[in-house]
Amino acid sequence: MTETLISPEALSFLLGRPGVVVLDASWYLPAQKRDPVAEYRTAHIPGAIFFDHDAASDASSPLPHTIPSSLDFAAYIGGLGVTEGDTIVVYDGLGLFSAPRAWWLLKTFGARTVRVLDGGLPAWVAMGLPVESGTVQRPAQRFVTLYDGDAVVGFSEMRDLVETGSLPIADARPAGRFAGEEAEPRAGVRAGHMPGALSLPVSDLVSDGRLKSPDELRAAFEAAGLDPEAPMVTTCGSGVTAAVINLAMDRLEAPRPRLYDGSWTEWGSAADTPVETGPAAKSGSAAATRP
Repeated sequence: MTETLISPEALSFLLGRPGVVVLDASWYLPAQKRDPVAEYRTAHIPGAIFFDHDAASDASSPLPHTIPSSLDFAAYIGGLGVTEGDTIVVYDGLGLFSAPRAWWLLKTFGARTVRVLDGGLPAWVAMGLPVESGTVQRPAQRFVTLYDGDAVVGFSEMRDLVETGSLPIADARPAGRFAGEEAEPRAGVRAGHMPGALSLPVSDLVSDGRLKSPDELRAAFEAAGLDPEAPMVTTCGSGVTAAVINLAMDRLEAPRPRLYDGSWTEWGSAADTPVETGPAAKSGSAAATRP
C-alpha cells in the first residue's frame, strides 16, 4: 500500500480521530443510473461527508466538472468542514472511479495529506465494517489554497500539445469511445479521440475496484504505448476518470502527469478541433476526420 492508498482496515482505526476527514466522492455516468446522493444517505462510512463533484466545479462553465477558482474551491471544501492540514480520505461507491478526481482536486488546491480508500465502499462493506445512514455535517473551516496551475492543461495549451506532439496523451475512456465506435454519452459531442492520443482505459488499471499492482500498472502503460516513467497529459470524458491514470502514476512514483480539465467533452464539442477514429496507432497515424 502506498502513502496515497489506504486500506479499509487502516481507515477503520483512524475514524473519529481529530484532524481526520472522510469524503464520499461518489459520482456516476448517466448510463449507470445511480444516484450518489441517495446512496450516500442510505449508507456511508461513519462520519463521511458527501463531496459533490458538480458543486466543486466552476458553475459559470458550460462544461461539466470544470476546475473552479481557488476562492470558490476554498469556500466549498471549507464549508464541508475540511482544512488543508487535515488527513483527508476519499472513496466512492464503485471502488475506484470518481474518488481519484476528488484526490486530484484536493492536491491541486494544496491539501497536504489526501488518501484514496483502496476498494472504496464495496471493500469496506465486504469486510463487515460499519456504515451509517443520513447526512453528516461538520462546522465550516478555513481551507487555505495553494493552487498548482501546472497540474492543469487548458484548451489552448491542449491544442498546441496535440499539434506539436510534445507530450504523450493518455485517454482513460473505454476503448469503444476512444475509437469512435460507441457514441459519447453527452449530446453534441463527436466520437473519436485527439490525434496522437493513446488509449489507456480505466479498466486496464483497476481490478475489482482496486488499483492494480505496480507491475500490472507498468504493463498496462507499456501495452498502451506509454512510458510510465515519462511526463504525459491525461484526459477522459469530462476530467473525472483521467485522474485514475494520475493516481496510477502516483503509485508508480512516476513523474506527475498533467490533466486536461475540459477533456473530450470540450474537445469533441468544438467545431474546429481535429478528431481521429479507430484504435490508437502506436506508430504512424490513424485515419483522421476533420470538421
